[in-house]
Amino acid sequence: MNNVQQLRVQLEKIYETMGGSELDPACSQVLTNLQKKLNSVLDKLSGQFVATLEPMIHEQTNKLGALLSKIKGPQLQKTQVAAEVDAVLEPLMDLLEGSLQRYFQQCEKTVLKYILKELWRITIVSMEKMVVLPPLADKTLLKQLPNAKIQDVTKLMSTNIQNIKGMSSVKEMMDMARECERSLTPKQCTVLDAALDAIKECFHAGGQGLKKSFFEKSPELQSLKYALSLYTQTTEQLIKTFITSQKQQDLPSQEQPVGEVSVQVDLFSHPGTGEQKVTVKILAANDLRWQTSSVFKPFVEVHLVGPHLSDKKRKMATKSKPGNWAPKFNETFHFFLGNEGEPEHYELMFQVKDYCFAREDRIVGVGVLQLANVVEQGSCAMWVQLGQRLHIDETGLILLRILSQRQTDEVARDFVRLKSECRHETESTLAASASSQNISR
Repeated sequence: MNNVQQLRVQLEKIYETMGGSELDPACSQVLTNLQKKLNSVLDKLSGQFVATLEPMIHEQTNKLGALLSKIKGPQLQKTQVAAEVDAVLEPLMDLLEGSLQRYFQQCEKTVLKYILKELWRITIVSMEKMVVLPPLADKTLLKQLPNAKIQDVTKLMSTNIQNIKGMSSVKEMMDMARECERSLTPKQCTVLDAALDAIKECFHAGGQGLKKSFFEKSPELQSLKYALSLYTQTTEQLIKTFITSQKQQDLPSQEQPVGEVSVQVDLFSHPGTGEQKVTVKILAANDLRWQTSSVFKPFVEVHLVGPHLSDKKRKMATKSKPGNWAPKFNETFHFFLGNEGEPEHYELMFQVKDYCFAREDRIVGVGVLQLANVVEQGSCAMWVQLGQRLHIDETGLILLRILSQRQTDEVARDFVRLKSECRHETESTLAASASSQNISR
């Protein structure tokens, strides 16, 4: 790497000796292209070099996480956790400080910057994926995923959801995540936040390392800080963030619809108190794609989801209509939002289910209507498309993951359940699947 950097310096000198900016354009372009190639080589070499350190960084980051999990006690200010920060960082700092001291002595200044940037990226990403959002344990979900490797759980969920065998819904994944994961306490979050400041100082090295402006713009640090901040947010804040960020939950219903529900939704606001009410009329369902060996008894469950609903009724349901794949309901329900939140932070979820007397009702399809789409007109009449499940991006999965760890919070539990439930496989589909497996054997 030092040799490549020397080539870059010599090439720059050749350029200046040959005339610099007054050089023939064709000749100048040749030298510029060569300089770009050298830049690319240096970038690649620094990445390869730091990659050899990655296993050691992971090992020390795991130790950091283990030490952090042992910290107990009430919340403190960042200025009061210096001792805890030193203890938690000791394994990682021993590695970083020893390595950085060696690089300062052996590397050209430009080469040093390349190495420091790569080392910073791997260190911060490791802390996010292994401490703030640790991976699932191999003994649970990973055994049920084909060719699975230890990786960040959110990416694991989003990339492998289509390949999961023996799981009926994302809910089971969330259950497993809760069983094997630790949740950070407020004090642990404070310690980790203070530890990040210490790591930045280490890489800054009193001005000889990375500039402070680099840290401010670092996408890896921004991502880690965001994930860390979620632990300190209230359930209401997390739900609000989920609803405002997840604008494509209905993608599966567009790609592979399993039915539709006709609804009329009206928003009302009391002029004096500001109390808000939502009236939902379920008119009918149509084109329900469902097979069963018994009598089909479709009904519609309506859920209001959003912040500040812990003391309010959040679920209502129509009567079932036996033997009807295009049932008409004409039932009206009233939900009260109160006056604490804005309608834009709420949504209605529709679940068409097959009623079963002796067992759990089976989901035929799910649909979503965000009240943000109703606010301007104050009312809307539409067909809500039903999909097999909801589409949730990586941000949404992180939010659900944080909420799933709040076992004593009824609103959080209900929200995670609603967002992770999906269509139940019909008996005919299961039979066909079993038949194909027997043939393949």
